[in-house]
Amino acid sequence: MLAPSLPHSTFASSDPGFEALPIDALLSQNDDLIARIKLCHGSDRTEFEQTILSLIRRYANLVHLLPATSDNYFCTPGGLLRLGMEVSFFSLQGTDAHIFSGRSTISARRHLEPRWRLATFVAGLCCEAHRVLSHIIVTNAPGDVWPAYLLSLSDWLMERQADRYFLRWRPHAIETRSLGVFTLAHVVPPTVMHYLAEDNTVIVPHLMGSVSGISQHRDHNVLDELVRRSLALVIDRNLLANADRYGTPQYGSHLERYLVDALRHLAVSNSGWQANREKSRVWFGPDGLFLAWPSAAEDLQKQLDAAQLPGIPKAPETIMEVLLLAGVFEPTPAGVPIWVIQPPGGKAKIDAVKLSSQAILFAGHNSLPPPLAESLTSSLRNDHPSEQAAEPVAPQPIPDGPPGTQLSLIPGNAEQNQQASNNQDTQGEAAPLPTASPSALASTSDAQTTQQATIGLQAPLRLNPVVRDALTEVVNTLNTGAGPAQCCTVAFGVFVPLHEFERRGIQPSMALRALSDVHMLVRAQCKGPPTTSRDFNGTPTVGLTIDPRFISGVDMEAFASPEAQGE
Repeated sequence: MLAPSLPHSTFASSDPGFEALPIDALLSQNDDLIARIKLCHGSDRTEFEQTILSLIRRYANLVHLLPATSDNYFCTPGGLLRLGMEVSFFSLQGTDAHIFSGRSTISARRHLEPRWRLATFVAGLCCEAHRVLSHIIVTNAPGDVWPAYLLSLSDWLMERQADRYFLRWRPHAIETRSLGVFTLAHVVPPTVMHYLAEDNTVIVPHLMGSVSGISQHRDHNVLDELVRRSLALVIDRNLLANADRYGTPQYGSHLERYLVDALRHLAVSNSGWQANREKSRVWFGPDGLFLAWPSAAEDLQKQLDAAQLPGIPKAPETIMEVLLLAGVFEPTPAGVPIWVIQPPGGKAKIDAVKLSSQAILFAGHNSLPPPLAESLTSSLRNDHPSEQAAEPVAPQPIPDGPPGTQLSLIPGNAEQNQQASNNQDTQGEAAPLPTASPSALASTSDAQTTQQATIGLQAPLRLNPVVRDALTEVVNTLNTGAGPAQCCTVAFGVFVPLHEFERRGIQPSMALRALSDVHMLVRAQCKGPPTTSRDFNGTPTVGLTIDPRFISGVDMEAFASPEAQGE
């Protein structure tokens, strides 16, 4: 990958900018990928240069050495060029396993198939080109600004005879994929667009829908599905590579589009998402649009699994955090992500998340569903003006878990808990599992039924989603009825064997690095290694210890403090 050349000193005191390289020099840095695209396209040299390579040159002419993001995926010089080429390659490769125009005759499909393949390649190439219009400001040395709507970056540099240019990122830029339509004019000449539209009325609309991000779910767009899947794969691969080379990448920033798209698809295709019906996932009232949670998250997971998108989070908590940070979900006035609503005619209150705008779910619909006459949250405010929790219920003992995890959701008397804590030795023997406070076990139903606290992971959003999902599965095994426990509590936290990550296809080194970066680990010794060895289920096992602050449903006071132990 190209890097901007610096002055003679090792560290420049000012922005060195990007060198105005010729297009051939840019493409020579990507010869390996161009060769793979040619092989996948399956054409001879002349045809490849006239069709595919000419489009790549025009795209390189537009984006030049611009990075795709400021500090995330494909953030190095030439990142946007590489991103577009990789997505177009995988999109083109995906066309081999799909039949376009399946209801047409064989002769018609033979005529349309090469056009579909070319359109898919173009959609992949330009899938992130909108960023040059919405996220980036480019200037030359005198301070002239590149008019991105008028001409490509390379042409502007030649026109101004600039040998170097400079980049500024727009603060708080909003992803506006619809601007990608304007970049197509720089990349796709009218003759190619005419070729794609010849003898059909669907290829160009599907191409435009994919590039603009406003594809209609009622009209099955195979082209867009291939591009979306390829983009998720390419970004996920780049993030993992950055974790090894450049430190901690910012996970989750590219997931909003896939999650929102899946929400809209469910609203159109799933009968359980028809608003304001019995047992519906969607409730629309004068006080806003709500989704029953986590039942809506379960449908969302199934939808994302069917789409086979790499790197998409599985845990409902992760999905909720991503959408909260993106402004898709709106927290309560108290800052809590979960709302409690009372659907009309229902006896039980339900947990829900609130969408910040009804257009998020119903974008493109001909008409919005009529809202309910009564507010979904007003009755709750009247019934509970102080929003106090219900009275705590009596403790209920549960059976012991496997060796190494003495499970007890409700602690005994304080004397017994103190004795258990005093019995801990410096080797990290298993401790009785800390428990939720009585107030956390309050009944939330009208019948005041007894409920047990749920033990789960509450990790920072910056944690690698692959590691997060694996650790969530492991921690959830501490709950009653979740099967054999795959971790256990020790004096200072929750001990997780390293082989539990390996079983889920994660290298221990990657898990250790990801957890260390977000400060989730507790070390046996202050300056010692992050791993420890202890007896787990009768076998000496190497593992790591998770700070109990990141485990919900546990009593923090039952854990010892490393500082108190002189570590």
